[in-house]
Amino acid sequence: MEDWEVAVQAAQERKALDTIVLNIGQVSTFTEQFVICHGTNSRQVQAIADWIERSVKAQGRRPLRIEGYQNAEWILLDYGDFVVHVFSRDKRYYYDLERLWKAAPKLPIPVAA
Repeated sequence: MEDWEVAVQAAQERKALDTIVLNIGQVSTFTEQFVICHGTNSRQVQAIADWIERSVKAQGRRPLRIEGYQNAEWILLDYGDFVVHVFSRDKRYYYDLERLWKAAPKLPIPVAA
């Protein structure tokens, strides 16, 4: 299982909503995948991000950086070759990364997730 798939599974385990994976590598060179999901409140957003970080760390990887944790409206976990975006519902629809990166094909969510 690839590390981005571990992140997806971790998000699903913490009841993240509307999880998608965009293959950004098809349209950009700064990363390969965006994992995008949202939670229902700030505590859940933080719990999703915490569980993703812990699960991917168990694979031997740590994020290069984490942004937005305190506000918990848009938490970004940057792993270099993939980036996880955990949003509050309002911020997800406000920033609408799916529309901004609409040229990037969606990857199927792993069955194990």
